[in-house]
Amino acid sequence: MLDLGIVIVNYRTCDLLRECLQSIYESRGDFSFQVCVVDNCSQDESCAMVGEEFPQVHLIESEVNGGYAYANNLGLEALGFAPASESAQLCPEKPLESTPRYALLLNPDTLLPPSALQEMLNFMEAHPEAGVAGPRLVLADGSLDLACRRSFPSPEVSFYRMVGLSKLFPRSRRFGRYNVTYLDPDEVAEVDSVVGAFMLVRAEALKQVGLLDESFFMYGEDLDWAYRIKKAGWKVYYNPRV
Repeated sequence: MLDLGIVIVNYRTCDLLRECLQSIYESRGDFSFQVCVVDNCSQDESCAMVGEEFPQVHLIESEVNGGYAYANNLGLEALGFAPASESAQLCPEKPLESTPRYALLLNPDTLLPPSALQEMLNFMEAHPEAGVAGPRLVLADGSLDLACRRSFPSPEVSFYRMVGLSKLFPRSRRFGRYNVTYLDPDEVAEVDSVVGAFMLVRAEALKQVGLLDESFFMYGEDLDWAYRIKKAGWKVYYNPRV
């Protein structure tokens, strides 16, 4: 069985996508994986670049830009989690392997350390109760991307963020809930959600709750997915060791 299926949604990010794919194929570890790039009707050189430089990638060229959730679902369907959509052109000469044990949503503007994928898979194996896990995400300036660990945006939590209380009192367990800034960024923690830029999902959890909700064009679909997965009894973890 395939260990990992990676879905990358591309929209006019050819150069970033190239660097992302390079970092994936420089990964170290003892695991099998398949990369599926879904091009969201970029109409640029992205598809040609993937075909020429990364022929091992399974490329899906969507005929429409249906949004982030829509495109990720095309990739997940191609990995075997649902019937293939008729609105995409799958490359028949690159058949995918069996449905993977884990699915990873990965943004094209990410760069992976060589051991990142193996360490995240090891984490999931060590935490069988985990339906979802995400790593520490670091911005280009070296700072922590606060979005990599979040609480569900209830009216109260969102209000504290909108009026600036979460920024004024980031260590407060009451006011700092939006990005759970009261937690030690260096400690593994159970959270409500991680961000879709790197969202590792166990196949059993995915099959239980279904695919992403395509009514979210972009943003919020990862929170909704994490909410459904947690509601189904799984846990969501932030793993800063990666």
